[in-house]
Amino acid sequence: MSRYLQLLRENPHFTRLWLSQVISMTGDWFNTVVLFALVAAYSPGREGVAVSLFVLARVVPPMLISPITGVLVDRLNRKRLLIWSNVLRVFVVAALLITTQGPEWLWLIYVLTVVQFAISAVFEPAQSALLPMLVPPQDLIVANTLVSITWSSMLAIGAVIGGVVATVLGAYAALIFDALSFAVAAWLVLPIVPRVIAVVQEHAHTADTSFRDGLRFLRSRPQSAMLLLAKFGMSLGNVDTLVAIYATQIFVYGEGGGLGLGLMYSAFGVGAVIGPLIFNRFNDGSIKVMRRLMLVAFFGAVAGWLTLGSASTFVLLCLGLFIRAVCGSTNWTYSTIALQKTVPNLYLGRVFSLDMAGFYLATVISTVAHGWLIDAVGSANVRLIALGTGVVALIPALIWLLLTRHFEQRELEPATAAAD
Repeated sequence: MSRYLQLLRENPHFTRLWLSQVISMTGDWFNTVVLFALVAAYSPGREGVAVSLFVLARVVPPMLISPITGVLVDRLNRKRLLIWSNVLRVFVVAALLITTQGPEWLWLIYVLTVVQFAISAVFEPAQSALLPMLVPPQDLIVANTLVSITWSSMLAIGAVIGGVVATVLGAYAALIFDALSFAVAAWLVLPIVPRVIAVVQEHAHTADTSFRDGLRFLRSRPQSAMLLLAKFGMSLGNVDTLVAIYATQIFVYGEGGGLGLGLMYSAFGVGAVIGPLIFNRFNDGSIKVMRRLMLVAFFGAVAGWLTLGSASTFVLLCLGLFIRAVCGSTNWTYSTIALQKTVPNLYLGRVFSLDMAGFYLATVISTVAHGWLIDAVGSANVRLIALGTGVVALIPALIWLLLTRHFEQRELEPATAAAD
């Protein structure tokens, strides 16, 4: 804990970015719990499709516009992009208050969710690309771990509080808090002054900041391109749709399942907090070690899905979510750190936008498959769907194993040749 406190004391501009994350993410989980519950309540008899469409409204827009957002992050002022993305989301979330009036406003939930997450598609790569300009290189592991466990902590805390607030005070109050959280987040980012790290040289008039040039860079750096598999592969088993069905159809606690949904996300959040902290004990900061730790996490995620699918009680369900989150958070954190270490600042926006696009694409595939399967076999058989997802999760794990062996062998060849 002392390492994280020292990081925050010695890097005040990073501290402001971190605090803005704490505030806005707490509000985000209020939004998530409330809207999942509203969508399910407004769609009796077709919850699977309705919830799946809602998840798609959150992930398809960022996936489609990522080529544009990556170029924007590499061409424009990253801090200003963060500020404006927060300000715009204040108005979008405020408009969501109308949707609490009744099921006739279900369509507006989908429309405003599309707008909100299209804006978020700018925020995520901008934040990841700005972070190396706020802390020294030797602090990247600590800083990214703090960012990751903060997201997870806000999930654990915000999801429970959001469920309680939505149950006690109603959805209207929870959405008001979310809108205010974005306003405070924008204010916190305003005074940040990023460090200059060869930005002037990289952004000379001859620099090519096109999306196509970003793809050319990745083709020339296969070890960096491999890292894009981490978020994509882990998200082929997305939990959101299944968790919503478990909470509203199988283990129903609180009004409309809101409290149960909050508790499930809380278990997921606790696992996501603990994951990087456990794996960091074995992480020396090298790309080779992080690749191996991500391999362990890939196979651990399979175990999490199998636990989730075989759960006959609410406690076992939360255990499966916990294991899945430990592994997913570790892969997310280490793939981000490895990209920041291996990709020049000039390309960070485009590479992170592609990284997020892969995450969203996998989420779309998983969400569509889960929604179709739920309506095909019925909500009562959601456990079988979870078990099948565990089998699918084996595929990226095996691919990562093969790629890890391939690149480690290639990296040994120069040393062997030099020894000869």
